[in-house]
Amino acid sequence: MSTVPVVLGVESSCDETGFALVSNGELLGQGLASSASKHAEFGGVVPEIAARAHLEAAVPTLQIALHDAGVNLRDITHVAATSGPGLATAVHVGLAAAKSVAWSLDVPLYGVHHLAGHAAADTLEHGPLPEQAVILIVSGGHTSVLHVKDLVRDPIEHLGDTLDDAAGEAFDKVSRLLGLGYPGGPAISKAAVGGDPEAFSFPRAMLRPGDAPYAFSFSGLKTAVARTVETIERAGDAVPVADIAASFEQAVVDVLVTKSLRAVQEKGLETLVIVGGVAANQRLRAVAQERCDAAGVELRIPPIRLCTDNGAMIAAVGDLLVRADAEADGLGIAADPSAVLHGAQLPLPAGFQV
Repeated sequence: MSTVPVVLGVESSCDETGFALVSNGELLGQGLASSASKHAEFGGVVPEIAARAHLEAAVPTLQIALHDAGVNLRDITHVAATSGPGLATAVHVGLAAAKSVAWSLDVPLYGVHHLAGHAAADTLEHGPLPEQAVILIVSGGHTSVLHVKDLVRDPIEHLGDTLDDAAGEAFDKVSRLLGLGYPGGPAISKAAVGGDPEAFSFPRAMLRPGDAPYAFSFSGLKTAVARTVETIERAGDAVPVADIAASFEQAVVDVLVTKSLRAVQEKGLETLVIVGGVAANQRLRAVAQERCDAAGVELRIPPIRLCTDNGAMIAAVGDLLVRADAEADGLGIAADPSAVLHGAQLPLPAGFQV
């Protein structure tokens, strides 16, 4: 067995099956399979279809990761797996696969919080996180502004979360309204090209004085888009899909950037990190960069390949836990599909104060 830590990360929280290997902050290789096309006709992820797809993809995807990394199964010294949150049946499949590998190799196993994985993904591209940073996690199921110190040693402070739809969920619903298909994020972005982001004045919720400074709400925005489409169709006019998509996208981006940048400034920090599937959105990346540059704030966003769910982000957390000498979890670790993000490790270590 290698004396250099080689961490296998396993991700299966939704519709991506990911296996990856990380050593000392370096991504050695990964394999990724997606069942998104199987869910497209339903307009969203079907848990049982996702679970079956994970079962079918687990071994081939692990083999791809090993080949990509140029290592053998016996070179793995630690295993980390998403144990929550996520679709219950999907999380169970990946966790079972991780347990099987850890048991067969007799190596330590870590349960990892999926959202901490998104935060750790940035370290694979830009190196260690600063001592303190504000992290905006924005994905299909989550939208949160976090104050993060040491990602694996310190409690994670929620500054604000979405009160209803996550940003990615809003993209999916509006995409469905416009007949653009699933997943909604890429579909909306593609449709918005050439559209006028100021054509429609859609609401920017929770930005008025007196509103919760870091909380989000996107359900009203989704409803405003629906009513706009309904009004246009009732008048017998063609729906200007590009303009609506661009105006909706701009409304979401304005709120995300305004609130997360406000958190950085009010906390007296210097770095904003944006992660999660919606961080792949080019409009979000451009606007965030422009506003951070104007404010003198460092912006870190992982490359698009590390924004969506993948095994590399889970292996990155596992690698950080190993280097922090964190106590590993036993093979009896359970899935926690609705786990709240308080710390990177699941379950939280004994004595961990939140």
